[in-house]
Formats: sequence, C-alpha cells, structure tokens
Amino acid sequence: MIAAMLSLAFLAQVVRITIPYAMAALGGSLTERSGVVDLALEAKLLVGAFTAAVVAHATGSVALGIAGGAAGGAAVAALQAACVLRLGADQVVVGVALNLAAVGLTRYLLEVLYGSSANSPPVPGVGGAVAANPILWIAAAAAIAVPVAVSRTRFGLRLRAAGDRPEALAAAGVSVERVRLLALLAGGAIAGIGGAQLSLAVSGFSADMSSGRGYIALAAVILGGWRPARAALACLGFGLAEAIVIQLQLHAGGFPRELAQLLPYGLTLAVLALAMARSRPPAALGKAAE
Repeated sequence: MIAAMLSLAFLAQVVRITIPYAMAALGGSLTERSGVVDLALEAKLLVGAFTAAVVAHATGSVALGIAGGAAGGAAVAALQAACVLRLGADQVVVGVALNLAAVGLTRYLLEVLYGSSANSPPVPGVGGAVAANPILWIAAAAAIAVPVAVSRTRFGLRLRAAGDRPEALAAAGVSVERVRLLALLAGGAIAGIGGAQLSLAVSGFSADMSSGRGYIALAAVILGGWRPARAALACLGFGLAEAIVIQLQLHAGGFPRELAQLLPYGLTLAVLALAMARSRPPAALGKAAE
C-alpha cells in the first residue's frame, strides 16, 4: 500500500479527486465573500454533473458537456439568487432545499430521459490521463484567476464590500444585490464545472454522485478563511484523504469498509472544529442587503 501511495498514479488520482472539491470551493468562496451563505454547493455539483452528462450524450462533445455543467451550476445559482435576493428567504433553508431538490430532480429527469433513475447511458468523457483532461486546466486557471479577481480588481473590491460593509457599498451608489447576483452566477458556473468532472471522468452520470462533496468544499472555504486560494489548497487535503480511503479499500483487506468511507467526513468535522475557532467570516455573511 505504501508503494502505491508513492507512485505517480496515486498522485494523479489525488489530482482527479481534488478537482470537484476545489472548483466547488472556489465558487463557494466567491458567493460567501459577497455575503451569501452557500449551502447549495452540493446541488451545484450534482446538477452540473447531470447537465454535463446530458449535453455530452446529446452532442457527442466533451467541450459542450463542460459548458453544460457550467450552465447547470449557474442555473441552480440563479434560482438561489431569486429566493434569497428577491424574495428574502432564509439563505440556509434555501441551500438545504436546493440540495434536496437536486437529488429528486436529477433522478426524475434520468427516468424521463433514459428510462433509469440510477444511471445515464455512457457519454463521451475526459479520459483517465490527467494532463489531457481539459477540466484540470480550467481548474488551474480558476485557482489563479479567482483569487486575483477577488483581491486585485474593482469587482473584487465590490465583492468584498458586499460581504463586509454592504451599507458602505450602497452609499457609494453600487447595487449590493447586483454584486451578489454576479457572485452567485459566477460561483455557480465554477462549481458546475467541478460537477462536470464527476460525470465526465467516468463517462456517465449516476444518481447522488456528488456524495456530500459540496459540504466538504464548504468546509474547505471555512478552513481557508474565505480566501479562494487557501480554500482550493485545503481541498488537496480532502482529495488526499479520499485517495487514501480508496487505497485502504484496495490493499488493506482487514480494514472495515464502512470505517474507511467515514474518514473524509471525520476529517471534515475535525477541520471545522479547528477552523471555526480562529476564522472570521465576512461581517455581513447571511444578512440580507439593506
């Protein structure tokens, strides 16, 4: 097992596993820095995975499948924005509701489109080679572009103001609601591409394939102190933990399978317990724009 973990194949596995976490965390960082609690990351990953598979199956194009994943994540974000920005609904309740709705909706659409509530037909995928995976390079670009956009652009300044001092932003004549809407849509599209990695990496969609990754990505956002670069880096730890779980299941025959599957979630709880004590969220996180 140790030899397997020191191989290039194991490193490639860690990278493949990390991509959905990192993309969801980057998208969630944008949304949360604007002042909106983003519990809907799970829904954005799941719907992104579903739409990527559907579009790739219909067109035969991986590139269009990735675009479909981005559109799926942005669609969830648009619905989230309508509920929390326009209707003033509780942000936590909306996030949980969207996650539950995504599970039911994707199962229903699988049945309608393909006659199965569990799996889609095989679709064009990104293959097993890490360097040839276009989503890897999109993720690498996003890991650079998002932190730069947040810290060094005018939009980033407005984004941070919307999350920390929305009243000052409004006094400057900038719409807080508009800034948060743009952050939601951009964050949703980024998370949706992470969902595309889930389905296109295995050339098909299966029900509930996000498997709690959105919640773990949110934990990475908190661990990273709501800074996109740190959140993406934290996702490497979660990706490594999941890869180790896979190796335990393959090589440690006496290791309980159920316990192995609990390791990433136990790590998430431990990280949250440590991070929440020292992290300072945006001052207006979860508060409606005045």
